[in-house]
Amino acid sequence: MACVIVAVCALITLHVAEGQSPGKPYRVGVIYHGEGYAALVEGLRQGLREQGLEEGKHIILDIRVTRGDLKAVEEAARELEHGKVDLLYTVATSVSIAAKRATTHTPIVFFAGSDPVAAGLVESLARPGGRATGVHGLATDLTAKRLQLLTEIIPGLRRVVTFYNPANAVARESVRLGREAAQKLNVQFIERHVGSIDELRRSLRELKPREVDAFFQVSDAMVTSQAPLVIEAARALRLPTMFYEESLVGKGALASYGQNYRESGRITAKQVQRILAGTSPNDVPVENYDRIALSLDLRVAREAGLAIPSTVRFRADTLVE
Repeated sequence: MACVIVAVCALITLHVAEGQSPGKPYRVGVIYHGEGYAALVEGLRQGLREQGLEEGKHIILDIRVTRGDLKAVEEAARELEHGKVDLLYTVATSVSIAAKRATTHTPIVFFAGSDPVAAGLVESLARPGGRATGVHGLATDLTAKRLQLLTEIIPGLRRVVTFYNPANAVARESVRLGREAAQKLNVQFIERHVGSIDELRRSLRELKPREVDAFFQVSDAMVTSQAPLVIEAARALRLPTMFYEESLVGKGALASYGQNYRESGRITAKQVQRILAGTSPNDVPVENYDRIALSLDLRVAREAGLAIPSTVRFRADTLVE
């Protein structure tokens, strides 16, 4: 009998948050820039299933893909709030900032690749202090270390190119860290400004063979959303690429040093469930996702004519052969 009571209480907690009618599915507005973040959204779906929230039955995801446009993020966030979604789920720091700025009362669960306190998303990690909480990844924090690893992967590396939108404060900080690291490593850090996906496409087309030695990713959500485009253009030039999301290794990237987006999304699902069940975001601490991995694709290395040193291969957490 006790087990039955506990099970019934759990179902009530799951399905009846404040203002939620029994049997009515929750509505979550998901805002992200595009394909480069797909693994994170799939991780969210996996985590929701693990939390007992079946999509279409217990929860409906209203997904808005904003294609690198922060004005579109604000418009989507306002529309979703006006449509009375129960929660906003935002992917990337700049997207989360824009969604928070555009709304007034809807709870937000975010994935942020840079410090959410410095970005103004929360007051502290332990006590977010408002209507937003989420998971903090280390994409920006690891910029310098990522560049150092690239110099070890490609001995003799002299010139790297990066693309970013200078209007994005998060990207500017990541570029600053990359620029400082490059100076210490005696690497030329070539910056290409792109304010839209069309500008990114144009800049990629303008790259010339042997103009640079590698592509280096910085924390720009618009560019990250177009990771497959960057990889395709780079491989056509036999240009090695370094990213910070490990699922891209195996999809044409040479290397990554950073987080696993799918796992990050899975973790955020726990926070989504707690808030839908009635917990205030202020009582849901921001989680640090600190599982960092170095991944290498030896097939891509061979295509680019690279021989990755054995000392680096032995340190890799994942090797695609």
